[in-house]
Amino acid sequence: MTVNRPEFQLDDVTTRALTGSFSEDRLSTYLRVTGDPGQALRLHGWNTAISAAFYGPLRCLEVAFRNAVDRTLTRTYGPAWFDNPRTGLNVMALQRIAEAKDDLRRGRYPQDRPHLVAALSLGFWVSLLGRGGDRPVHGGSKADYERTLWRPSLHHAFAHARLSRGQAHQPLDHLRTFRNRIAHHEPIFHRHLRADYASLLNVAGWICPVTRDWIVHHNRVEALLARPPQDGSANF
Repeated sequence: MTVNRPEFQLDDVTTRALTGSFSEDRLSTYLRVTGDPGQALRLHGWNTAISAAFYGPLRCLEVAFRNAVDRTLTRTYGPAWFDNPRTGLNVMALQRIAEAKDDLRRGRYPQDRPHLVAALSLGFWVSLLGRGGDRPVHGGSKADYERTLWRPSLHHAFAHARLSRGQAHQPLDHLRTFRNRIAHHEPIFHRHLRADYASLLNVAGWICPVTRDWIVHHNRVEALLARPPQDGSANF
C-alpha cells in the first residue's frame, strides 16, 4: 500500500544541517542543476531513492547472469571449470579466482563451487564475455574467449536470444558500470534512466523471460521515474 507523506520541510536551518551532513562537494552537482539549495536536496533525495530502486533489479540480473554462465561452463568443462586449463582463462581471471578462494579461506567458508560463484564479482563474470586475449594464459599463449568460452558454452547462457559475443558483452558491461556508480553513491539522475531500465529488462529476458517478469513486478523504478522531484509531487 502506498503511504502519502507530507513533503519534508526545508527551511534555512534544516538546509544548512543537511548540507553539513552530505557535504557541499557532494551537493554541488545537484546545486549546479537546480540553482537552489532546497531543490538540490530534493534532487539528492530522489537520486538516492531511484538508486535504491535500481539496486534490487540489478542484483537479480547479476545473480541470474552468473548462475547461467556457471551452468553452461559446468556442462562444457565440468563442475570445477574455474580450475580446468581447457577453459583458457586469462591471467587476470585466474588471479580473481585465486583471490576469491583466499577470501573464502580467510572467512572460513568452504571453497566449493557455490561459494566461489557467489564470491566472484560482476566484473569477473562480464569479463568472460570479452575477447580474453589482452592477458596471456599460463604458458605464454593468448586467451581466446570466443573459441574456448563463447562458441562451445557461453552463448547457451542467453537461451532466449541469438547474439554474438559482443552483443552480449556490451550491455552487460554498461550495466556493470551503472551498478558501480550506484554502489559508490554517485549521481545517476542525469542518465537516461528509462534506457538503463529497458536494457536491464532486455538482458534479463535473454537469460530468462520469467525472471524478467519477476523483476518488473517487484520494483519501484517505473513509479519513481514517473514522479521526478521537479514536478513537486515527490516527497523525499
